[in-house]
Amino acid sequence: MMTFFLFLCVTGIVTSTIYALLVAHGAIRFAARRRQTRRQTRPVGFEPPATLLKPLHGSEPELEAHLESFFLQDYPSFEIIFCARTDNDPAMEVARRLAARYPGTPVKFLASGRPPYANAKVWSLERMQPLAEHDFLIVSDSDVAVGPQYLREIMAPFADETVGLVTCLYRGVARWKDGLRLNLWAALEAVGMSIEMPSGVLVASMIEGMKFALGPTMAVRRRCLEGAGGFAAVGKYHADDFMLGHLVAAGGGRVVLSTHVIDHYVLNTSLLSSIRHQMRWMTSTRFSRPKGHLGSALTYSMPYGLVAAAIALALHRPQLAVGLLAWAWATRAWIVLMVGGMVVREPNLVAAALLYPFRDFLGFFYWIASYFSNVVLWREETYRLHPDGSMQRGSRPVDRAVLTT
Repeated sequence: MMTFFLFLCVTGIVTSTIYALLVAHGAIRFAARRRQTRRQTRPVGFEPPATLLKPLHGSEPELEAHLESFFLQDYPSFEIIFCARTDNDPAMEVARRLAARYPGTPVKFLASGRPPYANAKVWSLERMQPLAEHDFLIVSDSDVAVGPQYLREIMAPFADETVGLVTCLYRGVARWKDGLRLNLWAALEAVGMSIEMPSGVLVASMIEGMKFALGPTMAVRRRCLEGAGGFAAVGKYHADDFMLGHLVAAGGGRVVLSTHVIDHYVLNTSLLSSIRHQMRWMTSTRFSRPKGHLGSALTYSMPYGLVAAAIALALHRPQLAVGLLAWAWATRAWIVLMVGGMVVREPNLVAAALLYPFRDFLGFFYWIASYFSNVVLWREETYRLHPDGSMQRGSRPVDRAVLTT
C-alpha cells in the first residue's frame, strides 16, 4: 500500500514538472513578445483619449500614493472618475485632495449608493459608465500603483480594431513592518501574486487563448463593452473580471494580455485576513472555472514531494526521499526563475525562491478547502456562490464564514 501511495506522489511530481515546463515556455514567449513590442513604433497619431474608472471603498495603506500614480501618466488626454458608495467615504477625500493637486487632469466624483446586486464594485462601474466621455474605459483597483508609461502601453494594442479588451499581469508587493521586518503572511500572498497567478495565466493563454481578464487592469473598447451587455452583465458574479473577458471574447472582441506589468499591493497582513482572501478567490475560481480548478491539483509540487519523501523514509530509502523532495523543490525554483525573472521582473528573486515552495504547499490546502464551502466573506459581508459563478448576499453570521473567505 505504501508503495502505491509513493507511486501516486511521484506521479504528482511528474505532472507538476510538466506544468513547470509549460510555464517556462509561456514565460519565454511572453518575454519575446515584450521585446518585440518595445522595438515596434506606435502607429502615428494613435493616442486615443481614455477614461480611468476607479472604484473606491474605505481607507487603505498608501492609498494616496497609489491613486497619485494615475495622475502622473505620460499620456496626452485622459480623465479619471472616482466612485464610492457615499460622498463621505475616506477614500473620496483622498481622491479630492489629489484632484486639487493636479487641476490639469479632468476628474469626476460619484456616489453610487447601495448596490442593487451582489457585486458592489461592478455597481460603481455601471454608475460611472454613462459619465465616461471617451470610447476606451480602463478599470483599475485602488490597491495598485503604475508607472508613467502605463496608459501608453495598455492602450497600444487597441490600434488593432479587432482588440476589444486589454488586461495585464501584476507583481505582488508586500509591505515591511517598521521598515525592517517583512510580514510573513503578506510576503506569502505577494509571492502568490507574482509567481503562482502569472504562471496560471501564461499556461491558460497558451492552451485556450485569452478569454478572461484580470481585475487590477481591464481596458475595454466601449462598443465591445456595450455589446457584452455593459458592466451590468457581470454584476451578479464574484469573478467579474473573468466574466467580462469571457463575454467580450464571446462577442468577437480579442482579449489581449499586455506586456506591461503593474504593482499590486497586499493589504492582508495577518494570518486570518490572508486566509480569508486566499480562500475567497480559490472558492470563486472553483465556480467560475470548475474544470481548470479541478485540474490545478496536478500543478502543485511540494505536497507530493513532502509525502513522497516521508514514505521513502518509512521504506528506509533516505536517498530516494532526499531526491524526491529536491525534485519537487527544483520545479518551484524553476518557475520562480522563469516567471519572476523573465515575466514580472520580481525584484526579490531569492526571497521569492525561498517562499514559493511554502506558498505552493499552502495553496494545495486552500485548493482542498475550496471544495468544502460555497460561502465567502467579502468586505465584511457574507455571500453564497452558485454553480454558475453568480453570488448573492447571505444571512449567515460572519463568524461562521470566517475560514471560507
